[in-house]
Parts: sequence; structure tokens; C-alpha cells
Amino acid sequence: LAPPPNDNPAQWWRDPRTTALLRALRLRNPPAALVYGSTSGVYGDCQGALIDETRAVQPRTPRAQRRVDAEQAVRHFGRAAHVRASVLRIPGIYAPDREGGTPRERLHKGTPVLQAQDDVYTNHIHADDLARAMTAALWRGRPQRIYHASDDTQLKMGDYFDLAADLYGLPRPPRVPRSTAQDAMPLVLLSFMSESRRLDNTRLKKELRLVLRYPDVGSGLLSIK
Repeated sequence: LAPPPNDNPAQWWRDPRTTALLRALRLRNPPAALVYGSTSGVYGDCQGALIDETRAVQPRTPRAQRRVDAEQAVRHFGRAAHVRASVLRIPGIYAPDREGGTPRERLHKGTPVLQAQDDVYTNHIHADDLARAMTAALWRGRPQRIYHASDDTQLKMGDYFDLAADLYGLPRPPRVPRSTAQDAMPLVLLSFMSESRRLDNTRLKKELRLVLRYPDVGSGLLSIK
């Protein structure tokens, strides 16, 4: 689950940590199954389209490119060593015990969001459901299979923060046009607002037989209110 480090600028697209792990696994009896936690950021910008796991990856950042490199290495290892290797592509994780794990702090700061016509779709998963998805993939994942570890929510980012504000009894965040967002938002936040996609989680529920405890962010945020 840890993001790939960038220790070698000359090979910025490679994930040395996963490479080292797989090298170590080759020196011993291989495990029966392996689960790698990747990111939905490997798809890049899909312009709000609903996508499944067959969508071609198009990473737009070095970090996402390193995730693609790790995915490919894990699946190659699975084929070569006859290991059931599953890749979970994970969107935004929220949880009460995760630093910045809920929208509350950002809402208190009054950080703006994009106006409706400029807004982007985001995807979410409660940490408890993510843990259950990882366990399900460990036991039920098909060899070299990719799964979207995402809930059923299909909300744009601004609507997500509006929903959270209403649940917490806080003011809704101000809306700004994309043309002025750079002056009003942190760069990290702006990077998330440059990509829009909706994740189809049918494979997660059908193949892994996972019943989400928090199928949407409304129920998940209420649980940690």
C-alpha cells in the first residue's frame, strides 16, 4: 500500500521497493497469493467516464507511472512463479484514524472547491472496506486480476464536500472557477482536480463477493461523524 519511492531520478518511472520485494520472494518458496495496492490514478484523466478494469492506463504523473511499473512487475511475478497476484486500484481512502482521513479539517479551513461546471468526479473507499477488499482478494482473487477497490458513490468533488458539510453541520465550501483555483487552492489539491473518472466496482462485488459495509460516502461519513 505504501506509495513507491523516487530514489533514483534517472529511473523515475521505476518502483525499486516492489522490485526488491519480488526479488526476495524469488529466493524462497513463493506465497500462494499476493495482493498489491495500487491507485486509480494510473488511468489519468478519463473526462468523467465510467470505466472498468479493462480501461488502458494513461498515467499523467511520475508517481502514477511508478504504480504502473509496480503493477506490471507484480503480475509478471505471478505468472512466472504461479502465484495468484491481485492488483487493487484504490481511490481516495477515508477513515477517522487516518491523518486527514475525513473532510472535517478542510471544511473548517474553508478551502474552496471548483464551481459545478468545472468540477471533477472523485471516487472513495472507507478504510474498513478497503481492508476487507484486500482480504477478499487474498482468498478469492483470480490470477493476475485487477480490481477497483471503490464504493458505489458517483459524486463530483464539490458535491462530496457539500454532503460532508451538511452531515457535520458546517458551512459548505465556497465555489471558485478553475481559472482562479490556482490562487485559492494548494498545489496538491489542484493535482487531484485535473483528473475526472468514475470507477465501476462490479468485478469487486461479483468476483470477490464483497458486500460493502459503507456502499457510499454518506453512510461512511455518518459512521465517523
